[in-house]
Amino acid sequence: MPSPARGPAGHDVRDQIVVAATEYFSLYGYEKTTVSDLAKAIGFSKAYIYKFFESKQAIGEHICGNCLRQIEAEVRAAVDAAGQPPEKLRRMFKVSVEASLRLFFQDRKLYDIAASAATGRWPTVQAYELAMGALLQDILQQGRKTGDFERKTPLDETASAIYLVMRPYVNPLLLQHSLETSETAPAQLSSLVLRSLSP
Repeated sequence: MPSPARGPAGHDVRDQIVVAATEYFSLYGYEKTTVSDLAKAIGFSKAYIYKFFESKQAIGEHICGNCLRQIEAEVRAAVDAAGQPPEKLRRMFKVSVEASLRLFFQDRKLYDIAASAATGRWPTVQAYELAMGALLQDILQQGRKTGDFERKTPLDETASAIYLVMRPYVNPLLLQHSLETSETAPAQLSSLVLRSLSP
């Protein structure tokens, strides 16, 4: 995922800013925090922070990107550990929702950054959705090769439709309205999708 940062790539100060900003956002929320607030909390000047990040959003994108990369890695590991394509698809549904819920419940302030990212269609969110879409297409292709899934519908159309089914449980803005069904939905929806994919 793109990292909207300035300065030398391996610079320790950037990491320091990200760690401090993550803690600060966790305490006070992303929307209520300014770059001046961060500068005071870290002990740097605002101008010095701008040497490494062009804006508060750039810092937020970096933090959001870290969270989304973690979720993506978790989902990929679960999918890779599954056997046949239908089980891979079930795991993708299940783990995507579990990871999103964990972010929602365990660190609500960081979840607010994800919500801002989803609202603003930040590049990190777009990159995450592309990565999840590519993983979904890969599972579908495997299922078509093994004969588990139908082959008539165009692959991109199928993947796009399935992602729309998953969206209320993986998009931060929508998840907060889907909490009541989040425990049962992944299994029910993946079963429905798998029935529709039958050859």
